This record gives sequence, structure tokens and C-alpha cells, in this order.
Amino acid sequence: MELINKLLTELNGIVWGPVMLILILGTGLFLMGGLRFIPLRHIGYGFRMLWAGRKESGEGDIAPFKALMTSLAATIGTGNIAGVATAIFLGGPGALFWMWCTALVGMATKYAEAVLAVHYREIDEQGNHIGGPMFYIKNGLKSHWAWLGTAFAIFGALAGFGIGNTIQANSVADALNSKFGISHLLTGFVIAALVALVLIGGIKRIADVAGKLVPFMALAYIAASLVVLALYASEIPAALSLIITHAFTPVAATGGFAGAAVWAAIRFGVARGIFSNEAGLGSAPIAHAAAATDSPVRQGTIAMLGTFIDTLVLCTMTGLVIVVTGAWTSGETGATLSSLAFETALPGVGAYVVTFGLSIFAFTTLLGWSFYGEKCVEYLFGVRSIIPFRVLWVIAIPIGATAKLSFIWLLADTLNALMALPNLIALLLLSPLVFKLTREYFSTKAVNV
Repeated sequence: MELINKLLTELNGIVWGPVMLILILGTGLFLMGGLRFIPLRHIGYGFRMLWAGRKESGEGDIAPFKALMTSLAATIGTGNIAGVATAIFLGGPGALFWMWCTALVGMATKYAEAVLAVHYREIDEQGNHIGGPMFYIKNGLKSHWAWLGTAFAIFGALAGFGIGNTIQANSVADALNSKFGISHLLTGFVIAALVALVLIGGIKRIADVAGKLVPFMALAYIAASLVVLALYASEIPAALSLIITHAFTPVAATGGFAGAAVWAAIRFGVARGIFSNEAGLGSAPIAHAAAATDSPVRQGTIAMLGTFIDTLVLCTMTGLVIVVTGAWTSGETGATLSSLAFETALPGVGAYVVTFGLSIFAFTTLLGWSFYGEKCVEYLFGVRSIIPFRVLWVIAIPIGATAKLSFIWLLADTLNALMALPNLIALLLLSPLVFKLTREYFSTKAVNV
């Protein structure tokens, strides 16, 4: 096990090296420029389309609104609580700044992913709409690029068991064990049973559950965070100054914090930002491909809101609470650090906010990512693989709940990078089509932005 951990650490250092960070941020910047900053200029239009998307408006399996909720169900998870805390622990307050940067350019990436997913989607043997990077690679690029689609599907299926399954179960089990003394194994079995009940109904059942849980849990967590920030309002300017300053200068050791270089802030800020909002991974477009819509661009404007809500709102809430309360110097990390921050501000209540928030976030992530992994496996082996995959997915939950957190985080980080590579290459190659479809859509008189 020690050898495996060492090899994985070395691989992680390679795949999350300068080349990957440049590719992720560079792709986002390139797409944002080619789109003439439409994801930022027309964010209000995106919210209007989200509201209108509560009803189906074309071919597809679920309403556009529910497609985003399914995407957010998978996106909003332990990355918003434990991931942000880990980024600050490893990279200092400046890591939050680089998470913001990743999210801003990631809006263009997420937009392009959804546009291509809807444009190139197919209908499978069961009559369901299916799409994502593997399909826009297969249908949009020449045959000699087909191996990229297969590579994405393989990495996506494997990554799901890391980012979307075991790490979620492990984080919840750890939180419930620390707060209530509940055994990790019991938590794993309970979560597995609940997930199994939902998976029986497929994408429509997942979308229905996500459509109810995601808005509730997001608003509740934001409300709790705003209460803390209101109590520490006088500390917010200093916290923002600290975040921006240490994004470009090293932070010295203080209290239980060991100190961090600027490279650490960039690396862990970008890595945890991608882990949280998944822009560039190619996961979200799998959900958006199922949307009942008659316009790829319209769904793209809805999809880009996922990155905005996840990182620029929810992750910012967590990060600011950790910094304003001074908890970031405690030496704690992960969900424990977030819990300490909330408990510092709201004694007797704060820890429960994190524990229950983490539990619900992780549960919905398990649901959303089960759909992603399922479609990757279906692409590789056909519809007959769906049931076996769901069984394996449920079995992996209690296993993940009892595993070591540090190893799971390392594995998830590595798989994220391997999954992103084929998708980012495809986005760059297919970007001219994204630009063309966008220009045509926004140039029509019927579109009121």
C-alpha cells in the first residue's frame, strides 16, 4: 500500500503540474475570449433561461432546470466544504483567489461543454438521450480522434468511484463519526441503501430528487454562512485583503498553519476548484445532454450557472467563514476545519451545519455521479452494463466509507486530471463550432438578452 501511495503521489504531481494548470486555465480563457465574454455578459439571460427551463421545451428526457439541478447535485459535494478547507490548509488563504479565477474562466468551459453535448447527443437503445465528451468526440471529430472518446469514458467511469462515490461516503462517515459516534460502516450501509432506492428510477428519479434537494440545501447553507459573515462583518475587508495578498505572495507559518508558497496556492486552488465545480472535467455535459431543449446554446447558458453557483457562491461562503473566524491558522484540515470555523462563530450550532450540510451534499453527489459513471460505462459496453454498474456503485459506498481519507483525496485528484485531458483537447478542437452556434443564436432578433 505504501508503494501504491508513493507512485500515485508522483503521478499526481505530474498530472497536476504546470502543463495541466495552463491547459485548464488556458482553455477557459481561450473559450471566454472566443465567445466575446458572453458567459459573463449574459449571466442574467442565463438565469432567465433557468427559470423558463422549469418546463420541457424540446426533445429530451428531463426539464432544462432539472438538468442543471442534476449537474449541481453531482457538483455540490464535499468539495464545497472539505475541499475548500483542504485548499486553504495546503495553499493558504490565497488558494481561494485561484479558485475564483478557475470558476470565472470555467463558466466559458462549462458553457461550451453543454453546447457540444446537446448538439452531438444520441438516443440509446432504451430511447434515452445520451451525450457528453465521448459523443462529441465521436460525432464531432475525425475518426483518428475516436480513441479520445474511449479514454474519456474509461477515466470518467473510474473517476466516478473516486470523486463521486468513495470520497463522498468517506467524508460523511468521518463527519458523523466525529459528531455522533456513528460507525463508518453503518453510515456506509445506510447511504448505500438510500442511493439504491433512487437509482432504481434512473435519470428521471435522480432529476426529481435533485430538483427538490439541491435548491433547499444550497439556500440553507448560504443562509447559515451569511449569519456567520454578519457576525464577523468587521473582519471581511481584512479577510479579502489576506486572500488577494497571499494569492501572489508566500504566507508564513502562523499558529497551526505550516506556511505555503505561491505555487501551492495556485496548485491547490485550481485543483480544488476543478474538484468542486468540475469545469473542464466533462462530467456536467453528460447531465445536460438529457435536457428537453431545442437549443444547445440555451442549455449552455443554463449550464454555465452551475460553476457560478458552486464556486463563486458556495465555495466563497465556506472560504470566507474559515478566514474571517481565524480557523485557518488552527492546523486542522478538511471538514474538521470547516466545522471548527462554523462552531467558532455559532457555538453549539455551527458543527451541526457542517455535518448535515456535508451529509446532504455528499448524498446528492453520489446520485449525480452515478448517472455520469453509468453513461460512461454504457458508452463502452452498451445498455446491458447499466444494471451491473449500479450494483457495483452501491457496493462501493460502504467500502469508501471505511477507507483512508488521504488516499481517497489523492486518488480523486489524479483521476480528475486524467479525465479532463481528453475533454479539454476536444473542446479546443471543436471551439470553432461553439463560437459559430453562439454567434448565430445571439444574432437573431428572437433572442432578448
